[in-house]
Amino acid sequence: MANKLVIVESPAKAKTIQKYLGRGFRVEASMGHVRDLPKSGLGVDVDSGFTPSYEIAKGKEKVVSTLKKSIREAEAVYLATDPDREGEAIAWHILQAASPPRGKPVYRVVFNEITRNAVQQAIATPRQIDNNLVDAQQARRVLDRLVGYKISPLLWEKVKRGISAGRVQSVAVRLVVEREREITAFVPQEYWTIEADLRRHVFASEKEGAIFRATLIERQGKKLDKFAIGNKAAAKTIVDDLNGASYVVQKVVRKDKKRTPAPPFTTSTLQQEAGRKLGFTAKRTMIVAQQLYEGVDIGGDEGVVGLITYMRTDSFNVAREAQDEARVVIEQRFGQDYLPEKPPFYKTKAKGAQEAHEAIRPTSSRRLPEQLRSVLTSEQMRLYDLIWKRFIASQMAAAVFDSTTVDIAARKEAGEGAAPYVFRANGSVLRFPGFLAVYNVTLDEGEEDEDAEKRLPPLAERDPLDLQKLLPIQHFTEPAPRYTEASLVKELERLGIGRPSTYAPTLATIVDREYVEIKEKKLIPTTLGGVVTDLLVQHFANIVDYSFTSEMEQQLDDIADGEKRWVPVMRDFYVPFEQTLQTARSEMRNIKREEVLSGIVCPKCHEGILAVKFGKNGEFLACNRYPECDFTSDFERNADGQIQLKAASSPEMSDVMCNLCGKPMVLKKSRFGPFYGCSGYPECANTRRIGKDGKPVPLPEPTGVACPKCTEGELMRRRGKFGRPFYGCNRYPKCDYITNDLAEVANYRPDAEPAEAKAAPARATTPAKAKAAPSKAKAAPAKATAAKKPAAKATAAKKPAATTKKPAAKPAEAEKPVRTRKAS
Repeated sequence: MANKLVIVESPAKAKTIQKYLGRGFRVEASMGHVRDLPKSGLGVDVDSGFTPSYEIAKGKEKVVSTLKKSIREAEAVYLATDPDREGEAIAWHILQAASPPRGKPVYRVVFNEITRNAVQQAIATPRQIDNNLVDAQQARRVLDRLVGYKISPLLWEKVKRGISAGRVQSVAVRLVVEREREITAFVPQEYWTIEADLRRHVFASEKEGAIFRATLIERQGKKLDKFAIGNKAAAKTIVDDLNGASYVVQKVVRKDKKRTPAPPFTTSTLQQEAGRKLGFTAKRTMIVAQQLYEGVDIGGDEGVVGLITYMRTDSFNVAREAQDEARVVIEQRFGQDYLPEKPPFYKTKAKGAQEAHEAIRPTSSRRLPEQLRSVLTSEQMRLYDLIWKRFIASQMAAAVFDSTTVDIAARKEAGEGAAPYVFRANGSVLRFPGFLAVYNVTLDEGEEDEDAEKRLPPLAERDPLDLQKLLPIQHFTEPAPRYTEASLVKELERLGIGRPSTYAPTLATIVDREYVEIKEKKLIPTTLGGVVTDLLVQHFANIVDYSFTSEMEQQLDDIADGEKRWVPVMRDFYVPFEQTLQTARSEMRNIKREEVLSGIVCPKCHEGILAVKFGKNGEFLACNRYPECDFTSDFERNADGQIQLKAASSPEMSDVMCNLCGKPMVLKKSRFGPFYGCSGYPECANTRRIGKDGKPVPLPEPTGVACPKCTEGELMRRRGKFGRPFYGCNRYPKCDYITNDLAEVANYRPDAEPAEAKAAPARATTPAKAKAAPSKAKAAPAKATAAKKPAAKATAAKKPAATTKKPAAKPAEAEKPVRTRKAS
């Protein structure tokens, strides 16, 4: 009988661990967090030591009930949640929610990989819950709640409902906004290089050599910096001076250059490299990595097994057993030469790194990617292949390059003195691939591979050279590139902002909140992102300050290490924060009352300027001459971050002519969908609905039948929402007569018109009228009931008529007309 209970977060993880523990153990899943702060309300008692008020997470009541029962029945309980602060907090919350009986043995077990050996060893060496780690996670949660729930309502009031501020997310947005402004303000600086295409002089008996390129580095004994040749005139002076010069090899320097492998992956470097090589977002990378960590059925004797170690880590540490296994694999596949003398050690550079964890690596280097191709999904295979290659490469010998530097003297007159001009050519040839036989790091935009292979022909000192071409080349400096997800994660880690578990959620949040857009994999701030960043920088400087945020992360690390208590840290933060908040409430400007102009002339009135507005469905453009001009449009940002109208939102002339004034109609869009509006608006406000076939709904057809109610109008044949025809007076809304059958017109008697017919019938509405406020209409009594129970009718007549609110019809809809009844 299973009398020991193991609790983990997910069913996939539970399934894998159950196989390793076998009989005597039962493994159940908590399905993630079981308790959290309430969705509504602050949930933190600031006056009572920042005490959080936790509640069972919505939908987790049944899970908690099941865990309570299982804990009562178990002989002992093992909390095997993830080996980080969040995992420690989940374990603590499970205990608090389940309230195990007094005296029940409860243990905390951690493992860095889900393999048989790791799991069984963890069960054999349990410990108690680390309250320092729990306090650190609780402090982070409370801190984030205070910032989010205090600042966000202020932004709702001043900018737009539904947006938010966050301790890490707002700093990430600021980085993107400031980079964009650097690019916008950047002024390119001109500079020139003088480059020469040369070839070794060929004597009669020799074979012609290859052409190579050299760059001018020295003039009149002075080294040239990047901007030494600042314009075309300066470049021309040098070219003219070199006219007729001879070129001779002055010096050749050859040396070996070693390039060491990159360390195994941490969370941030995995997200960066998966973004560069695989095109994965940070969120997608972590989802797939979680699958590989929790276990995949690879068949055979192993069955379900975790393929990689824990994927939320900032440490480069590797277990000695894993290094030894990797060395065996390397020797078998590549040979002894590819092994370094001893296993490498990598020092973690990230601020606040938790060295007790391991780097991300395969749980067994012997599981080659090609062997798993048939059992993994495409995404799992690509990510596992990346992790396996990076780890194996990190344990291999350095690559060796033959590096050659050739200095070339250029002078018009023969002599032994210093040459007036010196050119330099660099060459690099891979002599021993080492780790490059397996893996090479992909560079970010703007980075240059210094070891890129570039061959030079055999050259020796005093070799004469023939000039093939002298090239003055113009260059301009370029701004720093826009952030990608990969480079933003890299910068956040460099600054010490956030931790492995926060990078992916932060990136997802700033896109979901519409602070940032992704265009061609580049992060471009929206107008909303810029506005909110400016307000936060002005009124909450500390919250979005890089150093302050990094220092706060360090204090959370100190709490985890037991060096600080969490409540004093919260108090030191909150007291000045609350004062700043009070000031901001009174001084922060109201963006809702301001215009953020785009600089685009209104395409409708040609007088106004389109302003960026923040609606419930996101940003849009509107003419600043409203209400004189009612033009609005969706917009997008191009690859340069410039605002441009979406083609579908720009006025689009159609071949449909207005049936009232004869002008072309324009395809427009309302909240109910597309419709045609007269291009002569506002002189002509005619509109036409668009049917399901994409064509204008047919115009009402005259019947020649006079309206029996007003006797002035003519009945027109129209179609309702579902295509059924009905007939209505063309003097609507002055006359509201409608019927489904022209045969009933002859039987119409005004004095016998029922109450429901006298009530204003619902008509097909045009898009222009669709915004009308909901109207009240009397409820029509049921026919059948009235016919069978006349007494009830009399009783009902004594009561006030019931009213119901009826929403305005959509542009493409019309209510079914009420059939008129024959007079008795």
